Amino acid sequence: MENQTYRREEGLVLKALGGFYYIRDREGRVWECRARGRLRKDEIRPVVGDRVTLEPAGKEDKPVGTLVEVLPRRNSLIRPPVANLDRLALVVSCRDPAPNLLILDQLTAIAAHRRIPVTLIFTKPDLADPEPYTGIYRSAGFQVFEVNNLTGQGTEEVRRALARGVTAFCGNSGAGKSSLLNALFPQLALATGEISCKLGRGRHTTRHVELFATGEGGWIADTPGFSAVDFLQFERMPARELEDCFPEFEPYLGRCRYTGCSHTAERGCAVLEAVEEGKIVSSRHQSYCAIYQQLKNVKEWELDP
Repeated sequence: MENQTYRREEGLVLKALGGFYYIRDREGRVWECRARGRLRKDEIRPVVGDRVTLEPAGKEDKPVGTLVEVLPRRNSLIRPPVANLDRLALVVSCRDPAPNLLILDQLTAIAAHRRIPVTLIFTKPDLADPEPYTGIYRSAGFQVFEVNNLTGQGTEEVRRALARGVTAFCGNSGAGKSSLLNALFPQLALATGEISCKLGRGRHTTRHVELFATGEGGWIADTPGFSAVDFLQFERMPARELEDCFPEFEPYLGRCRYTGCSHTAERGCAVLEAVEEGKIVSSRHQSYCAIYQQLKNVKEWELDP
């Protein structure tokens, strides 16, 4: 008896929900698939943004099948679980709620460690002056935008910057992330939530990660909001690698008096001197020190492979 051969399709995981994966193939069809058992055995977990292969099952007019292989990733995040990003867009409100700079710096450090470019989008400029915040991140080398969701000011610049490639949108709860996405790409019609005065943050209107077409050749992922970040749940790395996750440190690395400088309190540290001279924003260095203290207690065997 001849071995049966199966036709395979290559596609993009748009959504993972309830054990099913929804995969768009090159012709634009969306397949509903279960993952092959071998993937679970090998502890391979497909995520949104993965390029995968699938084997069709059933009738030709019913796009269902089995996800059989996850193709090599360019990058990925643990939380939110998404892969092959061209950028991470962080949506930050200037007020109600006010920015939490430590959380922002944790997220930018995670993205840097994962080799994912970051764009910061500050909202609600009508409630507070964004300059104290935008200045911090522009000086650190990030792409920064200001958007007013009420008037639409700034949305066109953001749309042009993010129209192509795969962008994951992440934002502090109540920052107006879904409202911004609706302004940028009205065809999405994403659910929006009201601010909870009692909690001081928005209700979590996004429950899972999903890719949506921009209509201009790109994809965006709307991800759940956050009100806190436990760095070690998102990322584990040797403490010595953290210096590479703060791009504004780069001109001063290798210029410290002592080899293996942690850049936290040592005499003759070039990074600390740059902070004192105002060349590195002090809030960024404070975040670096806080994250470093967490990482230095992590054992080698606890690190991500």
